[in-house]
This record gives sequence, structure tokens and C-alpha cells, in this order.
Amino acid sequence: MKCNVDYSLYLVTDRELMNALSLKEAVESAIQGGCTLIQLREKTASSLEFLNIAQSVKRVTDRYNIPLIINDRVDIALAVNAAGVHVGQRDLPAATVRRILGPDKILGVSASTLKEAKKAQADGADYLGVGAMFPTGTKTDAHLVSMDELRHIRKDVSIPIVVIGGINKTTVPQFIGTGINGLAVVSAILSARDIKAAAGELKNLFLQGGKE
Repeated sequence: MKCNVDYSLYLVTDRELMNALSLKEAVESAIQGGCTLIQLREKTASSLEFLNIAQSVKRVTDRYNIPLIINDRVDIALAVNAAGVHVGQRDLPAATVRRILGPDKILGVSASTLKEAKKAQADGADYLGVGAMFPTGTKTDAHLVSMDELRHIRKDVSIPIVVIGGINKTTVPQFIGTGINGLAVVSAILSARDIKAAAGELKNLFLQGGKE
């Protein structure tokens, strides 16, 4: 499965931003609009609440055969048999997570420098989340990555790259020709009045730009 993952439109959840009655509804609408990967991010939920949410969302992603990635919590990912885990630079080290997950699960790692990107690949990451590319309200302390740095990372790292941080219909065209594999989006989809339509618009913009 890992070889066939479509990273083109990667939704990262945030319940505080969503314009929907439930996270299940928001995720389903996003998938119907073209999201190809879902990351469940719950920074403030208790372990039990996170588990319950993950089980609920996974029923949706399973129905559409969309991989579910759990942010940070390896235990939750294993408990619900999610497709994989995404970790940041302050979470468990990627090499440790890979040992826990084994070879068959998807491992994503956040990177904002070439050094971090190369280490993540060496430690067993399947893809990189590179950013923040632009200022974003979802992570106000994020280090901004320049387009030059992104190109250096793409040149020296062979695994797929998704960009994150301020990704919306205005900023997407700037990535044409950079060789990225997809867009990781939070508010531009979840906060939209029509989640399905917003996802579809971003997906079309990216694909028309020529995914490499």
C-alpha cells in the first residue's frame, strides 16, 4: 500500500476550525471533494477522547479506502490500526517510531530544513511534511521555509514531499515546477462554507499545475 499512496491533497484536521457539525461529516465532505489522505490531529484531547475520535473517523476513511494518519500518537495509531503516524521534530524520534510501527505502516515527518529532511529519510520516513511555507494561524510559532530551501530539499531527498502552512488557492500556484507530491491543508478546506467544493478546487489547482 505504501508505494501507491496518493499525497496530492492531504487534509490535516482541526476541530476548532471546521465548518461542519461533526468531524466525521467534515472528513467525509473533504474526501468527496478529492482529499486523498487524512491526518487526525488532536493536540488537546484526552487519550480516551482521541481514541474514540480516531475510531469514528477511521470508519469514514475505511469506507472510502483513504489512509488515516495519526498525528504524534503512535499508541492511538496502533490501537485503531491506522495507516500510519506523522511526527514533528519535538515528538518521538522518527527512527524510534519506525521501530515501533514496523516496516509496513506509513511514517511522515515534519521538516523545515534540508538537514531535518535528510535525517528523516535516513530514519525511515515515507514522506515529508515541509513547512510552514507561509504564515499560518494554525501554528503561529512555525519556522517559515523559503522556496529555495524547498527546492534544495526536493533535490536531495527522494521520498514524497507535501507542503504545509498557509496553503490555499492563492498560494498553490507558487509550487508549480517545484516537484512536490502534494498539498497539506487545514483551514482552507475545513473552514470553508462548502468543504467538498473547497477540496475540489484545491485538488484541481494542484493537478492542473502539473504534479511531478
